[in-house]
This record gives sequence, structure tokens and C-alpha cells, in this order.
Amino acid sequence: MNLTNQSSFFSGEDAGNIGSGSIFLLPEIQLLELFVAIVFFVAIHSLRQRRRHGLAVWPFVGMLPSLLIAVHIHTDIYEWLTDVLRQQRGTFTFRGPWFTSLNSVITADPRNLEHLLKTKFTIFPKGEFFRNNVCDLLGDGIFSADNETWRSQRKTASIEFHSSGFRKLTTESLNELVHSRLLPVLDELIKNSASVDLQDVLLRLTFDNVCMLAFGVDPGCLGLGLPEIPFARAFEDATEMTVLRFIMPSFVWKLMRYLNIGSERKLKESICEVDKFADKVIRTRNKELSLLDQSNDSDINNKPRSDLLTAFMRLKDDDGKPFSHKFLRDICVNFILAGRDTSSVALSWFFWLVSKNPNVEKQILEEIYGIIGERQNFEVTENESTIVFKPEEVKKMDYLQAALSEALRLYPSVPLDHKEVVEDEVFPDGTVLKKGTKVIYAIYAMGRMESIWGKDCREYKPERWLRDGRFMSESAYKFTAFNGGPRLCLGKDFAYYQMKFVAVSIIYHYRVNVVKNHSVTPKLALTMYMKHGLKVTLSKRDEIMHSSGKPCNKVQS
Repeated sequence: MNLTNQSSFFSGEDAGNIGSGSIFLLPEIQLLELFVAIVFFVAIHSLRQRRRHGLAVWPFVGMLPSLLIAVHIHTDIYEWLTDVLRQQRGTFTFRGPWFTSLNSVITADPRNLEHLLKTKFTIFPKGEFFRNNVCDLLGDGIFSADNETWRSQRKTASIEFHSSGFRKLTTESLNELVHSRLLPVLDELIKNSASVDLQDVLLRLTFDNVCMLAFGVDPGCLGLGLPEIPFARAFEDATEMTVLRFIMPSFVWKLMRYLNIGSERKLKESICEVDKFADKVIRTRNKELSLLDQSNDSDINNKPRSDLLTAFMRLKDDDGKPFSHKFLRDICVNFILAGRDTSSVALSWFFWLVSKNPNVEKQILEEIYGIIGERQNFEVTENESTIVFKPEEVKKMDYLQAALSEALRLYPSVPLDHKEVVEDEVFPDGTVLKKGTKVIYAIYAMGRMESIWGKDCREYKPERWLRDGRFMSESAYKFTAFNGGPRLCLGKDFAYYQMKFVAVSIIYHYRVNVVKNHSVTPKLALTMYMKHGLKVTLSKRDEIMHSSGKPCNKVQS
């Protein structure tokens, strides 16, 4: 009886407690299961859209998580983007978070490039998004400007680029830099049996060269001991910090700029150093020009300069007034950015590719030997062992130009470029563009598309640029390393001459060997730097060229 009562008491009270607990616990279990089911459904739905859209599309945040994961896990983000574009047949739409302005169309289709760079050029400006991101560094310079501002600068720069004085300055300054600075620096490294970051050396060379052409001054970056130059360091830091603005929401970097923290603080400090240098040069040049204008002495030592700064300082704006300090500063900084990075980066990838393809190096040397062999009464003595290649000889080097173009095809100096459409439009491939859409054309990916270059598109083959032994260029909308349409690179001819002159001067005198196991991968930046530089060792070529075109130990007349 007691047992029965106890049993009844136990079962009744505890049953009530258990039942009551179950009633309160049941909704929690159901909510948890519902939440897991929703997350699972959203994940599956988002991932299934990957085949259709190229990347998984998540609620509210769009494709941003997919992009961030790719940046984190892929050592080469450009290869990843190439794979996405290949799967999407050359074009896909990137959907950013709903609260940002990161939506864009990314394309590697030559038809679309011709459409935006040439056919409908006027409705595809650089755009406000690009200008806002680069304005602190580039200001209203030619690479961020649109409309009349751009046309005015390009017209003046084009006249100067094609002037005899500027052409003379380019050849003389490059000759001086290579033979008085570059070759001695490389000789010193050989004596010390030291490896060197060739990318750094080439950046120093092109930086000094373009500063001579833009500002008319020599910063002295390339010298024995490879000195640290504050202006050069500040310029490089400023470009790196500017790139970060393109991969974060605008309100984030604007808040950082307002609070003067993080990368924005470093950007501000770097730009101050750049501005200080530019201001000093502009003031000094103003005084020089004033003295030159006031002098009646025809034998004055200060000869008229042919650099871009001087050319623009002698001109007037639309109101008949001299251009402002800021305008002159913006002009020069823009051209330094273009001339410094593009050629040096292209040369770095070129030397890396040549080191992996000894047959290419052999053919370049044969071309060099053949050209030197054509010289009349060619002779090199013990005290005259440095050959200076003439402009007309450099121009004749078709195979070398093909090898450089092939390097640019695979590793373009500017891997991605940006436009913004100002009215509704439709691409030739059928992609619909709404007004304000950002368009990114993937130049790196284009070089790896079988539909453009054939099944051997990933192979380094200079021969694809040759017809009967002569260099033949490709359409600017297939090979877009120098852009195309009205914005075709003004310095294209100079860039080729600069790269060919530097390349032939190095290859003729030295063997370049990449350090074993050195990691070579692209860096995420405005230009395609090698992330870890290009570590190489150098050795002198023991043989010098015989006038017959065959190498020998000493050249006879």
C-alpha cells in the first residue's frame, strides 16, 4: 500500500514535472531545428547558384564571402578569377553586399573590350568610384580624369611624347642610366657573389628614368649599395595603400581617413612626402624658367628642358593663366606611376620566363650577335668591352620584341582595369549593363583563354608574334597590355624601346639565374608585382661577339 502510494506519488509529481519541462523545451528544439534547416537550405541554394553565376551568392552579402575566401586560400587570385571567367564563358556579374557599391561586371571577351574601349568609348568613363579611390594620390591626372580634363592633358602629352627633344631625352637618359648605373651595380653584385632582387633593381632603374622624363630630375634610386630614397619609398607605399581602397567598402576607408588610422594614415603620410618632393621640384623649375626667360645670353648653360613638367609649365589653361601647382603635380605623379611600374614589372616577368625557357634566351642572343655582326669595322678591345646598342639596332630586334610581348600577354603589367557605364547598355555577348554598373576587364585572364589564343595559350611562345621572322602586333582588344581605343597608352613605343634596351643590355653581358626554390607569385596590386620579388644570381658571359656573328673569346676586326 505504501509502496503503491509512493509509486503513485512519484509517478504523478515527476510525470507532471517532466511533462511541464517537455512543453517548454519543445519550442526550443523546434526553433533550433528550424534555424539549422534554414541555414542548410540557404547554404545549398547559394552554392547551387555557383554553376549559374560563377560564385556562390549569399543573402545580404552577395558574393563577398566567396571572394574573401578565394583571396585567403588562393596564392594566385588572378588564376582563380581566370578559372571563374572560363567557366562563365568570358563574362560574369559580381554581386556585392546590398549596402555597398561593389556590384560589377567582369569580362575577358574581346568583343566586349572593343565595345567599351572604342565603339561606345564615351559612355564608359573611368567613373566616380575609380576617381574617389585614387583621388588623393593621382588627383586630376590623366589616368583618373575623364572628358575635357583628360582630353586636354592627353593632347599636350601626346605632342610632347612625339617631339624630337623628348625622344632625344628618352634615349640619352636611358643610355646613361644603363651604362653608368645599372651595369656597374650588377658588376658589383657579381664581385660580392651576392644574389639580388632583380625586380627591385629594375624598379629603381625605371623610377629614376621616368622621374627624369616627367620632372626632369634624377632621384638617384639606382646606385651602388641600392640606397633608400624617401620619395621612392613614399611613392610605393602610397600606391599600395591606395589599392586597399578597392577591396573594402567605401564607407570603411572614408571613416579610417576621417579618424586618421590604419592604412589611411600611412597613405596620408606617404602622399605628404610625395607632395613635398613635387612642390620642391616645381618651385625650382619655376625659378629656372624665369631666369632663362630673362637672360639674353645665347650661350647660357641652362639649355631648354624637354621633360613633361617643363612642357606643361610653358603652357596656359583655357583662361590664359599658368597651370596651378596642384595640376602640375598631378600630371607628373600620374606619369611616374605609369612609367615606373609597368616596364619594370614586365621586365621582371620576362627574365623569369626566359630563365625557364633557355631556347628563348639562345634565340635572343643569336639575334643580338647577328645585329652586332652587321656593324662596320666592329671591334672590342680590353678597355672597350661594353657595347652600347644604338636606337636603330634596338628597333630591329624583332624576336626580342616578340619575347617581351609574349611575357606581357601572360603577365600584363596591369592585370585588371576599370570602367563605369553612364547609361543602360548591352554588351555584344548579351550581358545587360544598368547605368552606374562598374565594368572590370580582366587582361590577365584574356592571355589564358583558349578561345582567344588557342590550346597552347599557357605556353611561353614568342614565335606566335612572328610572321616570316618579323614582329607582328595583335589587336588591342585581344592583347590589351597597352589598353586600346582613344586611351591607348601614349608611351607604348617608349615602353617597348625602354624594355628592349634594358633587356638586351643585361642579356648580352650577363647570365641571369633565378635562385633555386624561389617562390614566384603575383601580388594583389594595381600593377602585377612579384609578391616575393625576383631573387637571382648573375654571372658574366665569358664570350663576346665576333663580327661574323659567331661568339669567340676576343673580337677581331
